[in-house]
Amino acid sequence: MQDVDIEAVRQFFLTLQQSICQQLELQDGAATFLHDDWQRDPAEHKGLTGEGRTRVLTNGKVFEQAGVNFSHVCGKEMPASATAQRPELAGRYFEAMGVSLVIHPNNPMVPTSHANVRFFVAEKEGEEPIWWFGGGFDLTPYYGFDEDCISWHQTAADLCQPFGEDVYPKYKAWCDRYFFLKHRNETRGVGGLFFDDLNEAGFAQSFAFTQAVGEGFLNAYLPIVERRKDSPFSEQQRDFQLYRRGRYVEFNLVYDRGTLFGLQSGGRTESILMSLPPLVKWRYNWQPESGSPEERLYQRYLVPQNWLEMAS
Repeated sequence: MQDVDIEAVRQFFLTLQQSICQQLELQDGAATFLHDDWQRDPAEHKGLTGEGRTRVLTNGKVFEQAGVNFSHVCGKEMPASATAQRPELAGRYFEAMGVSLVIHPNNPMVPTSHANVRFFVAEKEGEEPIWWFGGGFDLTPYYGFDEDCISWHQTAADLCQPFGEDVYPKYKAWCDRYFFLKHRNETRGVGGLFFDDLNEAGFAQSFAFTQAVGEGFLNAYLPIVERRKDSPFSEQQRDFQLYRRGRYVEFNLVYDRGTLFGLQSGGRTESILMSLPPLVKWRYNWQPESGSPEERLYQRYLVPQNWLEMAS
């Protein structure tokens, strides 16, 4: 397959999953990850084969729930929903693999966060493979702090820097567009990085950038957890956290590409929906009180900002 090294990508993803789980356990200090390894029977899933390693931490001291999943699935043909958007994939054998994680903290002063790195390749005899990388990370605060947003985006910008001056602005803007709830007319959080269909620079450079994103996630997130995990909070603030988690559910079930692809391609439902928070609330037409920290979240933090400018 010329310069496309599927096994190197797979081994990186497995090592990344293990490293992230170890660091999150150390940060939590109480709970450990449940290990659930699985395999797909092609007879039961329309020829789809593959395996996964699901890791879930629940009821921790710091994290109410954290899921870190690795999956590697293969199939003889793409779902119709995918080939409708990418007709060049029709009739190709495909492999899709990646690490996806979502962290839901106990303390509403600690943001929820999500990260994902993935690789896709589709092959057909006699033709060049079609492949790309994708991924990124984003931050979803319940109570906003400028310091956290600035450090988050600074870390993202720093890891992008070796790959070009335009990389951070491009993928930051893409993240703001992607994690947007059109039916609410609001962003899911304060953004971060999002990229997809990455292959123009060649396999080695695209893989190197994906590695930088995967390894940089906890460098961005854990300092925020350290600053906020022991902050006092009220029942009213916890209640607002549960209400805002509803937006997370809405996005994942309506818009998220990974969730939709996984469900439509016969992926493992328990692992795919691991991203949803354990507790959540909805209310009819709720509005924040004028001048409150909750209103400030909507007015300052759920609107795309140039956080690097605020650092200077």
